[in-house]
Amino acid sequence: MHVAEEWSITALAAMSGLTSRALRHYDALGLLPADRAGSGGKRYYGEASVLRLQSILLLRELGLGLAEIAEVVDEEKDAVTALRGHLVKLLAERERFDQLAKTVANTLAHLEGTTPMNPAELFEGLDPVKQTQYENELVDRHGKKVMEHITESKRRMAGWDTPRTQRIGAEYEAIEDAAVELVRAGVPPTDARALELMGRQFEAVSAFWTPGRASFTGLGQTYVDHPDFKARYDAKHPALAEFLRDAIAVYAQQHLG
Repeated sequence: MHVAEEWSITALAAMSGLTSRALRHYDALGLLPADRAGSGGKRYYGEASVLRLQSILLLRELGLGLAEIAEVVDEEKDAVTALRGHLVKLLAERERFDQLAKTVANTLAHLEGTTPMNPAELFEGLDPVKQTQYENELVDRHGKKVMEHITESKRRMAGWDTPRTQRIGAEYEAIEDAAVELVRAGVPPTDARALELMGRQFEAVSAFWTPGRASFTGLGQTYVDHPDFKARYDAKHPALAEFLRDAIAVYAQQHLG
């Protein structure tokens, strides 16, 4: 690593791919405090802070939420030992994604009629344990009635073809990207633009199951509380999960029974 005495917040943002706003947010959380403030309050970071940010981003890639990341990096005293631990986890994830890619490629070949495929091979690389974990967490949070939604979601998805799956996935991405733009523009969750976007979110969710006021509000809270959801949204903008939660709550109160 090229050693420099320190980096400004602008330089660190450019190196890491984060925005200056995200770095200021990390500073406010105590996750990545600046080493010093220069004239006009501009933040500066030393090499140790740059290495800490690398650990933060690596852990985020592994699906941890910011609260969990803070606990891990605060306990890491030895950068070399920490990086070795990250490397082991990343190699394990690479192996899993390699298997997923192989499964998808084999499935395509099977559908195109070039290679027969055993049905059991369709699920190689997938993680049924994690899926079961998600379902159990939803039951713990919202009660056994939520199993009706899970069952209905599985029933609907069983009839989807690839184009429909891709369209629904693209719509989720578009909604999230539009929400990020609203957050960056300082639009509050109560704004008509935010509520219109949450109408799209409601329709997207309804492709899987049809939520009511309480369940849609609960889904929004899950975006903040569950580390996997939080990490996904934090990767797009550090305030996105909270914006979605609040906008969903307002939409549910105004439009759902």
